[in-house]
Amino acid sequence: MTKPTPFTLRIPDADIADLRDRLARSRFPDQAPGEPWAYGTDVAYLRGLVQYWRDHFDWRAEEATLNAFPQFRVALDGIDLHYLHVPGVGPDPMPLLLLHGWPGSVFEFLEIIPRLTDPARFGGDARDAFTVVAPSLPGYGLSFRPGQKRYGVPEMADCVCALMHDVLGYARFGAQGGDWGAAVTSRLGYAHAERMIGIHINLMMAAGRDPKAFPNPNEEERHYLAELAHWMHEEVGYQWIQGTRPQTLAFALTDSPAGLAAWIVEKFRAWSDCGGDVERAISRDRMLADISLYWFTAAIGSSFWPYYARLHGSVIVPPGETISVPTGYAQFPREILKPPRNVAARVFTDIRRWSVMERGGHFAALEQPELLASEVRAFFRELR
Repeated sequence: MTKPTPFTLRIPDADIADLRDRLARSRFPDQAPGEPWAYGTDVAYLRGLVQYWRDHFDWRAEEATLNAFPQFRVALDGIDLHYLHVPGVGPDPMPLLLLHGWPGSVFEFLEIIPRLTDPARFGGDARDAFTVVAPSLPGYGLSFRPGQKRYGVPEMADCVCALMHDVLGYARFGAQGGDWGAAVTSRLGYAHAERMIGIHINLMMAAGRDPKAFPNPNEEERHYLAELAHWMHEEVGYQWIQGTRPQTLAFALTDSPAGLAAWIVEKFRAWSDCGGDVERAISRDRMLADISLYWFTAAIGSSFWPYYARLHGSVIVPPGETISVPTGYAQFPREILKPPRNVAARVFTDIRRWSVMERGGHFAALEQPELLASEVRAFFRELR
């Protein structure tokens, strides 16, 4: 096993200058008639964002914030896997794997990690401390290089499990995730149950998306089916293009930073608890840090691959199978889909904690780091 090596992110000055030059030469479409954002990203908003990105955004400051955490790379499964490894401050920190999704990155976790590793610093109990391992998912950001193999959810789960057990020596560990991170976390609970202390997720990707599974729905299930129908009719276009023609889309988003920003910002706005103003939920600088990481690493095409794999037969849990490890779930009000507990229990057979949150959306670690950290601590406290 290759030994991990310390890593510090330093994007070349020439790459930053090239980005600014491309931003200065952006071409914008006209605004379709009707309400802003009705047909996708609002042109006026994106013009302002691109101008700020070009003239005021401080990449070096965001880079330094990330570099304040211990980072490493290790040759694993044929790729160079990047991860943060932050020791806990407490009497017996639990190892916790923290997993992002799309269009996220490890920049999602900069506020929540200290709340998990050093809870006493935020008024919590040091006995709840975790040692956090937060990888860039294989094929994403700093775990990508051109030409490397592509990963679906099962392969991602195998890779990060090998990181925790084979590389870092954790016999058992917890995992937490949202979006694809929730899918990988769920897969860990299925395929690597013997390694898992428990799993905590804030998106139920492995449960209940087939309307035929509800022959006689109750009121709660009817509400969920209506939510699901709206999602399938209005919101899944990005999944179909990313899942069927990822290479074609990658040309545009790898060549145009404005196009990349438009593609990602629309999801930050649509899926966050922002009331229509994305910057109420997620700061402009942190959004641009995430988008810039996709840009500088040219990883957007590779990041689409889980969608392709899922549409072409890759599964989180095989039909009829279940996940039996202790499971916690935080349901944020602006999450994209919120299945009822009885539906989730068909797959997750040992749900120990089910919390309905007061505020927050799909990007919980980014939007509500204190709320999510408190939930994660509370869930795993019973498993120590």
